[in-house]
This record gives sequence, structure tokens and C-alpha cells, in this order.
Amino acid sequence: MEHIKINLTQPLEWLGNKIRLLDQTELPAKEVYLDIKDYRDIVDAIRTMKIRGAPAIGVVGAYGIALGVQQIKVKGKASFLKELSTVIEAIAGSRPTARNLFWAVERMDRIAHSGKSVADIKRLLIDEAVRIHTEEVAATRELSKNGARLIKDGMTILTHCNTGPLAAPGYGTALGVIIYADQQGKKIKVYADETRPLLQGARLTVWELKKVGIPVTLITDSMAGSFMRLGKIDCVIVGADRIAANGDTANKIGTYSLAVLAKEHGIPFYIAAPTSTIDHSLESGADIPIEHRKSEEVTRIKGVRIAPAGIKVMNPAFDITPAKYITAIVTEKGIIRKLRVI
Repeated sequence: MEHIKINLTQPLEWLGNKIRLLDQTELPAKEVYLDIKDYRDIVDAIRTMKIRGAPAIGVVGAYGIALGVQQIKVKGKASFLKELSTVIEAIAGSRPTARNLFWAVERMDRIAHSGKSVADIKRLLIDEAVRIHTEEVAATRELSKNGARLIKDGMTILTHCNTGPLAAPGYGTALGVIIYADQQGKKIKVYADETRPLLQGARLTVWELKKVGIPVTLITDSMAGSFMRLGKIDCVIVGADRIAANGDTANKIGTYSLAVLAKEHGIPFYIAAPTSTIDHSLESGADIPIEHRKSEEVTRIKGVRIAPAGIKVMNPAFDITPAKYITAIVTEKGIIRKLRVI
């Protein structure tokens, strides 16, 4: 089965002179779409997680640069590239951990420097952003097909955070694997962690799975170990925001705990991510920058305070899972089973 067509809600759409984003902070209560023409609004959308998920951030970052250069009025190439650098720095600074963002920014920068004139550069940047989007959609399709080979009929799968089409245009990553396996006719069930503090599992993952008709049960993050001990989980599959050269992986906070628990209970632990997530310049997970977000995400839920005012808060958005806990990494180019653990 080479390709399964399924109607999946996409997080973004390029409309020629603007980008349309599905505001994920409003889900699941309502679907709100934002039409954005200014790259500074793209930066804000990424920072405030209106758009999120490493592959989606990379695509939107590329479109942000393509939009930003349309506002540059200088005619000389040197002056233009100088102003372009301001746009690139703003986009790159929107979130620090997702490798896909920097991968896309680096591609856009290279293309800009290859242009012969300002008009040529502006055209090339739009073309490159569209190409990045198209490539990532194709990558998630192939990734999902590859990963579905790991999913057996009757399996119950645990997943964490949100890794569907909302996070990775096309099929998604870890959730894409699940969706593809389901469409192959495999009878599978899913447990979705709620994923504190922003509840991407509760708000987004179960919403996506419900829309495609895959049986899903929502659990709190702290329930996962107990469910593993009771034999209710056959495998764990999650996404990634950055993968170091040795296979260490940065993903949504709480992933490390799941990997350790899975190892203890003899449960396969899979990472699903396109190769654009792999950062060969970093030797290990110790080199991956971890984003720390504002305390209000922990002390409040949807604006409602749940903790005492003035309490000290730590809020790292990601943690590092060492390669020794990872059974395999699924990419669009194949499944990596032998990780270079150091």
C-alpha cells in the first residue's frame, strides 16, 4: 500500500501574498484561522504557540522570511541582504529548540545569497518556502508509511504531546504513523498523555484522533507508568524537536520519563521525525538548547489561576532522552535501529 489518502486538518496554507494559520491555542473549542502578511506576526504566532510542532514551525518560519522580504524597499543587493538579516534573526529567535526552524532558515539564507538581484531574491525565497512546505508534507507521508511497519494489528500505543498534521504538515510524525497504520486496517487503540502544562495531548491529539475515528483514551501524564505495569501499553511513539548526532533526542517535557519507564517495562520506545529534525552539528543531547517558558503556563490553565500567587516556577518546554532508551528513530528515509550511543 503505497499511499493512503485521508482528509487531515492542516495547520497552515500559503495564499500567495499571505499565510493562513489555524490558531492552535483556540482548539478544541473552536477553529480560528489567522491571515498573516507581516513577518513580525509570524514571530508572535510561533512564540505564543498559535503554530507549533517542529516541522510546522520550520515551514512557517520559511514563509515568514518570504513575507518579510516583500516589505524591504531597498534596491541594492548588499543593502537588501543586510535588511534581510534582521528578518532572519527575528524568525530564528522565535523559539530556540526546534531544529527544523533553523534548518529552514539556513536554507532560505543560502537561497537569498544565490540571487542575482533584489527582485530575483524575493522570487527565489517564495519558491524555496513553497518547496520546503512541499518537501515536509512528502516527508511526513513517507515517515508515516515507514513507521506503520512497526505497528502490529491489535496494538495499544501510548503517545505524548501532539505530533499529528497540526504539528507536522501532511500526515504528522508519531501520530502520522498511528493514522497510517489505522488506515491500513490495523485495529489499534491509543492512550494520549494530556501533556502538561499546555495540554497539547488533551486539546489537540485527542481532537485529531477523534476526527479520524481512531479509538483514543486520554490519561494524565502521571498515569503512564501504572498503565505500563498493568500491561496496557504495547509501544510508545513520540515526535522530536531536535535529534543530536548520537541519537539523543529533545522532545516535549515528560518524554524522558516515558522512555525510562518503557525501558524498565520492556516496551519499545520509538521516535518519529523527519530528517530535517536531525542536527548533525551537535554531538549529543547535552548540546541541545532547551527553551524555558513563562511561569504562567504552569500556574494557570486557560487564564484560571491554579497555584498561589508569587510561587517559584520552573518551566522547561523540553527534556532530553538519551539514545540508550530509544528503540528506533523513524524518518522518511527509513528506520534507524542502531543508534550511535556515546
